[in-house]
Amino acid sequence: MLAKIGRLFTIKTRVEAYLIIYALALGAVERGSIYITQYPGFGGKLLFLACTGAVFIAGAKIFDCLNFERAADAAAQRDAIPFN
Repeated sequence: MLAKIGRLFTIKTRVEAYLIIYALALGAVERGSIYITQYPGFGGKLLFLACTGAVFIAGAKIFDCLNFERAADAAAQRDAIPFN
């Protein structure tokens, strides 16, 4: 039962990754706009840039993990085929 619930929180496709990155970006821009309001000037802009930059780093990591898992699955299937 716990494994079924755990599968809900696993990113399986690129579309799911795009949706998660979009949600992260919305939150980062919202947080960044709050920083610009609280810290006017250069400091607020730097914090805004840090928020949005973190989304780029997280998105790249998500896509790298998807590619790694896809390659690992392909290797596992290739090794599972018995040779006659």
